[in-house]
Amino acid sequence: MRNYRPAVRPEPQLPIRLLALDIDGTIVDQDFRISDRTIAAIRGAVERGVRVSLATGRMPSSAVLYANRLGLTEPIIGHQGAIVRAMPARREAPLAADAPPTFRGRVGRVLHHEALAPAVVREAIEWCRANGLDPHVNDREHIVVWRDDPSFEDYSGYLGPDAEIVPDLETAIDRPMTKVISVGEPPRPRELYPVARAYFAGRADATLSHPRFLEFVAPGVSKGKAVAWLAHRARIPMGQVMAIGDAFNDIEMIGDAGHGASMGTAPTDVRLAARYIAAPVGEDGSARLIEQLILAPPDEAVANMARLIEETAALQVALRAAQAAARA
Repeated sequence: MRNYRPAVRPEPQLPIRLLALDIDGTIVDQDFRISDRTIAAIRGAVERGVRVSLATGRMPSSAVLYANRLGLTEPIIGHQGAIVRAMPARREAPLAADAPPTFRGRVGRVLHHEALAPAVVREAIEWCRANGLDPHVNDREHIVVWRDDPSFEDYSGYLGPDAEIVPDLETAIDRPMTKVISVGEPPRPRELYPVARAYFAGRADATLSHPRFLEFVAPGVSKGKAVAWLAHRARIPMGQVMAIGDAFNDIEMIGDAGHGASMGTAPTDVRLAARYIAAPVGEDGSARLIEQLILAPPDEAVANMARLIEETAALQVALRAAQAAARA
């Protein structure tokens, strides 16, 4: 995938023509549900001709169920941007409101896949274990997991029929893999995040998708790179892109988009990268932004944009002051 990420963040332009949405903590709450208001807002954006893609650390086969429920047709960005898949030609029934979050669905063809070299995968596994984390590996739509992994129960529901359960994880890695994900109790993954980024620089990129998950992808891979690729593919300038997320793995796409937004619950560094700070998912923060900037009449959207930028700038001044005080 060619890197189309902008060297300098573009100024926001209206109308918004591409919307990239993280899933967990952004449009899906802790019970893995999407509110009616959020569904209506996203469907309303689609009806107005906005291209809407999910951009997630999940496997596309997990994300596709939410895409079906939302009526989306645009490609899915999965595994932190390591893979981009088209929506399937034959659609499945939408995800029911009470469906288990671990269920997986049919995905379309692979548009792009950027994998980690086997030697780096093995090194990441060894490094994670040496630092008190429990790693497993994602290979496109299935998981490679050590049979005696102490975190097995945490993700056993995701294994599905394509899982590869092995007696020894390191020796089983003999081919490129999409992602290494390691599990640990907070704050350990967050503490190790900068250490991992420095140690694997040039060989793998480390990111945090959740307070318990430290993940590794191929160098240069990010949701931001994948979103910029989709925007270029659709001939949409990044100034007309909105990207909403809530974690460190969303920083690149939030920082690259003209309309980059973080959830109010995001870590400080993520909120500082944003042009807008949305209300938490439990308060329909993503839906509100979509209503204010995409669904509102043009003149009202312009006024909303100016107001939201001003409000966010004030919040960021307070965040920076708090950061400085904490370091003093």
